[in-house]
Amino acid sequence: MAALTAVILAAGQGTRMRSQLPKMLHPLCGRPLVGWPIAAAIAAGATRVTVVDSPANTLQAHLPEGVSTVVQPQPNGTGGAVQAAAAEIDADVTVVVLPGDAPLVTAQAIAQLVEVHERAEAAATMATMILADPTGYGRVVRDADGGVERVVETKSAGDATPEQLQINEVNSSILAFDGAALLVALEALTSDNAQAELYLPDVLPALRDNGLTVKAHLLEDADEALGVNDRVQLAQVRAIAQARIHDAHGRAGVTIVDPASTLIDVTVQIGEDTVVEPSSFLRGDTTIGRDCTIGPLTTLIDATLHDGVTIPHSYVVRAEIESRSTIGPFAYLRPGTVMRERSKAGTFVEIKNSDVGRGSKVPHLSYIGDAEIGEDTNLGAATITANYDGVNKHRTTIGDRVHTSVDTTLIAPVTLGDDAYTAANSAITKNVPPGALGIARERQTNIEGYADRKRRDAR
Repeated sequence: MAALTAVILAAGQGTRMRSQLPKMLHPLCGRPLVGWPIAAAIAAGATRVTVVDSPANTLQAHLPEGVSTVVQPQPNGTGGAVQAAAAEIDADVTVVVLPGDAPLVTAQAIAQLVEVHERAEAAATMATMILADPTGYGRVVRDADGGVERVVETKSAGDATPEQLQINEVNSSILAFDGAALLVALEALTSDNAQAELYLPDVLPALRDNGLTVKAHLLEDADEALGVNDRVQLAQVRAIAQARIHDAHGRAGVTIVDPASTLIDVTVQIGEDTVVEPSSFLRGDTTIGRDCTIGPLTTLIDATLHDGVTIPHSYVVRAEIESRSTIGPFAYLRPGTVMRERSKAGTFVEIKNSDVGRGSKVPHLSYIGDAEIGEDTNLGAATITANYDGVNKHRTTIGDRVHTSVDTTLIAPVTLGDDAYTAANSAITKNVPPGALGIARERQTNIEGYADRKRRDAR
């Protein structure tokens, strides 16, 4: 197999998206749209990937490391886009050209196209597909021997005859080329068509005229080449991409109870025997271990869960949860939170930028922010760390085996030593030594006859 170079065409304006965000950067299951054909090309063995960008040059910062960009100076068609990338193409490589808005193409489809192309020693091989409704696609015209004669574009009246419009085999816009043959053919492209553009498929008859072989390879799954021109089509390809992601996790030993209500980004990793309950959303660089139960109604964004975590009805962003911990229901773990092994964040608990020690529990109705909590500590209901003084954030340090009673407020910066206790309804402003009980509240006073007095005053 020759070295493989991929050229991704991503300079289109995408005006039908009706969006200030460039079409190629619209998110699709955890990647920008253009990231999908890039990932497929790399997985298929491409050692050089070049993305053709528009003069706005908006894509480079969003591309994987090692992927380069070139600028197509004017919107003059797919042929002009590949001409812009000519300096990135070596004569002795196989070149695969992919549209940047075709996110469903797979590495397997690219590899099969390249294999067919190289086995036939062809100058060019076009991936084609059969569509029941080929409207808008270039029609593949074959010769008497079944070879590809040319592709007739249909964007404007005058490019295709009525007979050619009846053809349902269409150009997928995915092509493989011999590098040397492509470079020569690009120089001969002209814009002699109704759109006055340089069509890349127009190199095919030029190659044939030079006595070179032009092949076609029919894609087994027409979904591979589905393009995205507007948000309706984006939703359609998202449904297919999401189903593929679910299938891959299911075959790897993950139970997804209700795929229809479950969203999982392509970047998410899930271990065997984990169960994802309905209406759960797993996003970004989330990693989930084995034997976990996620959901129902749980959102994880850039979260790390070790083995055996249970987390129903909760929301987690950029937090780490170690093995056999329990979270929720109705917990919110914010960035910087670490829940150590066998720890608990219970009902209506919010934790931010805090380290909760092994075996420690924050069972319910509490806010813990900017805190260090030791091992086997239990924080009673409505324990609050008052970490912000209006100007700066301060940290609270809580030792091992500490027990706070209900309605304790810890005014940071403050430290509770190992084995310390607090009394109910205490506002702790000073350090509590190890083994001590901290009490910070007024003595109770009972006013006898208060109800009778109140009634008399109301008359």
